[in-house]
Parts: sequence; C-alpha cells; structure tokens
Amino acid sequence: MNPMHQPQDVPGAFQAAWNDHDMPALGALFHEDATFVNRFGHYVRGIEEIVGLHAPIHATIYSDSTLSNELIDMVAINSDAAIVHFWSRLAAGAAHPAGPHAVDTLILAVLTREGDAWRIKALENVTLTNPRTGENVLRDTPAV
Repeated sequence: MNPMHQPQDVPGAFQAAWNDHDMPALGALFHEDATFVNRFGHYVRGIEEIVGLHAPIHATIYSDSTLSNELIDMVAINSDAAIVHFWSRLAAGAAHPAGPHAVDTLILAVLTREGDAWRIKALENVTLTNPRTGENVLRDTPAV
C-alpha cells in the first residue's frame, strides 16, 4: 500500500493502486464508510462496494489502463480534515472495447486523519465533457 501521510499524497497513492491494478491497496486508501461517485455518477458507500465497483473493470476493460494524476490544490478544513482536487487522465488500452483512448477527469476528495494516516472519506470523479456536444474533452497538459 502507498500510505498517505498528508492529504497531498492522495493523487499519487490513488494512481499507484490503479496502475498496479491492486484493489486491496485501492480499498485501503478509504475509510470503512467512505463514499465514492464514479465518472458516470454511480454512487457507492463502503470499502467493499468501492472495491466491488472497481475490481470487475480492472479484470476486464481497464486491465491494461493507467492513470496519471496531478494535484491541483489542497484546502485544510482543520488539522484532521482536508479537501483535495486533482486532475486524472485515464489511458485505456487495447482491452477496452473502444480501443486505446484517453479520458480526463477532475477528482474531488475529502480526507480525514486517523493517527498518522490520512484516508479518503468521500471522492467524486467528474468527466470533462463539452456541454454542447457531450464529447470528452482532454485538457491541455504542460509540455514536459
């Protein structure tokens, strides 16, 4: 597992669990009663349901996918709670029925601290789309 020692660690920890297709590691990022809203608006509560939402797609259409996450900002609510926004680019591979393609989303995560570890209490993922056409929009990324 990729432990989160500060709220800003969530984009990297989520990316690492996804890219390793490690569903126990993904589940470990969340509080037991956490909520998750995927990019299609599907709402689930609890680690079992969060992992249950992701495990089948990681075994099939996203088995060769990767995420690339980038922190936008972190806002501390208090010393034990924070809101984190980050960009996420999903690169689907040949296993996806639509073939290789990319999807950009904006993720909002609320984290709280228990002891020295931060965990996700709520996460919502929003696909970037053109409101007039419904087409996915890829955000411009800075040249590396």
